[in-house]
Amino acid sequence: MRFFSDNAAAVCPEILEAFAASNRLDTAYDGDALSRSLDARFSELFETEVRALWVPSGTAANCLALAALVPPHGGVVCHHEAHIQQDEGGAPEFFTHGAKLLLAHGDGAKLTPESIAARIDPIRDDVHQVQPHAISITNATEYGLAYTPDEVAAIGALARTRGLGFHMDGARFANAVVHMGCSPADVTWRAGVDALSFGFVKNGGMNAEALIFFRTDLADATLYRRKRAGMLFSKGRYMAAQLLAMLDKDVWLRNARAANAGAALLARAAGERLVYPVEANEVFLKASAEEAAHLRSLGFDFYDWAPGEVRLVISWDQDEAAIRPLADAIAAL
Repeated sequence: MRFFSDNAAAVCPEILEAFAASNRLDTAYDGDALSRSLDARFSELFETEVRALWVPSGTAANCLALAALVPPHGGVVCHHEAHIQQDEGGAPEFFTHGAKLLLAHGDGAKLTPESIAARIDPIRDDVHQVQPHAISITNATEYGLAYTPDEVAAIGALARTRGLGFHMDGARFANAVVHMGCSPADVTWRAGVDALSFGFVKNGGMNAEALIFFRTDLADATLYRRKRAGMLFSKGRYMAAQLLAMLDKDVWLRNARAANAGAALLARAAGERLVYPVEANEVFLKASAEEAAHLRSLGFDFYDWAPGEVRLVISWDQDEAAIRPLADAIAAL
């Protein structure tokens, strides 16, 4: 009956099995066989050479990526509702040693080349103003909308024209890829993305995320930043094992398909209450305070969002039997 966050979901069995299988003697830190295999395994997935680092959280992945792309005196263009702005406690500024977030706007927490240009064009090219150095987008967005490869490519073209780095926060990257039915490569490096925070924890993982560098030269300094931040775990094989298990047999896609399907079930029940189209595993509904209280009285747990709106999140392990009572309750409001 809990629909407040996919962060709270159970760990999928493949992860637990891989964790147990890695419980053996190997080299410490990231020198073990599993950690050393990540570059090749993710390069295969993305159809190009990448550097792949395990990190313990999405915040770590986002902020280490931004630190690689942006100097302390620079700026990062992001949506004003982006996770790096609203939900990371100042970590982007901390990890970049002071880089400024330059907030842009767009419906559904989506950026466009036009909204980005509107934010950075008025910035004078002089020492008195923070200069943009990178763009960061979230896919799927904070409202569960997926960027298409063409939409990402349009932003990527702007980034190249303006000499900006391009980061993608992919906390729900799997859900976006499943919705679009595209290759992971088509919506990342082929569209101009330099660095990807590849989320696994929300998708059935335990405590490991992947930081993917398509600009492989950015990885070397990031190894030092990861250590300096206290995130170079001494037994890194347990982190690498989780990521590899999610990629094996496309577990990451299987789990995302299940979560997306559950969200689609709620969307059908919601009808005209939907605030945005459902393109991932998040559903935003119009609901009065009284209606939200009624749903909670039935035992359902979820977040209030904007005034008159609630957010429902489906996890990989919630099947139709778990979701149907909420769908029926929404339809009956």
